[in-house]
Parts: sequence; structure tokens; C-alpha cells
Amino acid sequence: MIRHVEIAGRFRIGAGHPPAFIAGPCVLESEELAFAVAEFLSGVAGRLKVHLVFKGSFDKANRSSVRSYRGPGEEEGLRILGEVKQRFGLPVTTDVHDPRQAAAAGAVVDLIQIPAFLCRQTDLLVAAGKTGLPVNIKKGQFMAPWDMANAVEKVVSTGNSAVLVTERGTMFGYNNLVVDFRGIPQVREGICPLIFDATHSVQLPGGAGQTSSGDRRFIAPLARAAVAAGADGVFLEVHPDPERALSDGPNSLPLDEVEPLLRTLLAIRGAAESCGGAPEGGRA
Repeated sequence: MIRHVEIAGRFRIGAGHPPAFIAGPCVLESEELAFAVAEFLSGVAGRLKVHLVFKGSFDKANRSSVRSYRGPGEEEGLRILGEVKQRFGLPVTTDVHDPRQAAAAGAVVDLIQIPAFLCRQTDLLVAAGKTGLPVNIKKGQFMAPWDMANAVEKVVSTGNSAVLVTERGTMFGYNNLVVDFRGIPQVREGICPLIFDATHSVQLPGGAGQTSSGDRRFIAPLARAAVAAGADGVFLEVHPDPERALSDGPNSLPLDEVEPLLRTLLAIRGAAESCGGAPEGGRA
């Protein structure tokens, strides 16, 4: 049982620690956009005194269509993430899709993300574990919460016990996801700290034909419920203009809605702690 995970030697995610946030654009569209979002998030983190990790993908290898934008590629994407880290003082994370990418990403980022569709890929999990960095495994849309113990064990087998699991919904019929909030205490009380992905959970995979769709109206209520249920952190894809985003625009949160939502989530956690419902000992 993993109780907490340290990020960049600066803060911990897990039992007894404040909720952390992972946020950024789905994909790195440009250096300018990444810097604009990072500057905004750095300001929010400073005002709210919260721990925040900047997220951006350099290659979205599982897009719905071969014609979809995938990102700037490994070399340019990691350069941008390195610049974000240096300029804005934020830890950074990205996802990797094959074992070879793990080492390259590990030289730059502070947290390695495993995509949900690849959460059972042994070689990828082992390669991520061997970097020695914390590893965030997205729960597959086809996985029961307790089955993630096997994925976590693959990383731990390398001697690396800094593992998080991210809940992002479960397939429910065609082009739809639902969240079973029972999975939050099941993972965090029996496996490791849990992050809740509030934006991918409202995604409609493949729901727009050649791209995924989504319904961002439900981001805030799902995030509120997850924090109340004891989630150790919240994952948010954010964008200055979601309607023009090159990936996951329909389930991305506009920047002007980020700070109000984080304030609400912090208030919910505070209320839970004041009435004895805090996840201090790992209980939701």
C-alpha cells in the first residue's frame, strides 16, 4: 500500500496532504500557448497556495483519426516542457506511449504519465518505473478500480514505489463514460493515492466521428464529488479558447473557470476535514 508520492522533492500527494492539481492543455500546440497557460496556472497556484503540476502532451498517439493533430513531437515537446519548468517554476508531466520514450521524458519531466489505453502494457510500465520518477497511471476505461493493483505492481517491481492512479471514467455503452465514485476509496485505501481526471471523465470518446467530443458542463460537479469522496488530487485539461483547441476542446475547461473551481474544491476539502471526513488516514 502506497501512502503518498513525492513530486520533484517539493510536495507530497496522498494521505494527510492537501489536494494537488495537474493541469494544462491536452496537447502542446505551440510554445506561446504553453507559456501563456503555464503563466496563468503559476499565478493561480501562488494565489491559492496550492501544489500544481503543468501537463502537456508532446504526442497524442491514440487520437481518433489519422488526420488529427498529434503534437509537436518528442524533441520539440520536451524542449517546451523544459522551458515551462525553468521559466515558471512548475513541475511538469507528460504521457509516454512506448518504452523508448520513457527515458527521454524522464530526463525532463517530474512525473511520467501512462495513458489509460496503455495501462496494462508491461514493458511501458517497467520502463517508466526504471526512470526513478513518480509514475501516474491513468485507469483504463475498461478496468475495474481494484484491478489497477496489477498495473501498479509492475512499476513497483522496478524498485520504484512512487505511483499514482488516475480515475477517468469507465466505458458505458457507445461513446460514453461514467464515474463510479466507489472506486476512489477502493484505490486510495488499498493501492495508492488517487487523482481524479475531471475533464476526461466528461469525454465522449469518438463521439464526434473523427474526433472525441465531450460535455464540459459536468467537469465542476464531478470534480466536487471526487474531492468530497477523498481524491488526493484533480487533473484538469485547460485551454484559453477550448472551441479552438487542437485536441479535447469539448472537455477542456476555459481558463476563467479554473480559479473559481479550485477555490470551491479547496472549500469542500476544508469542510470535509472540519466535520471529521478528511482523508487523513486514507479514509474518504
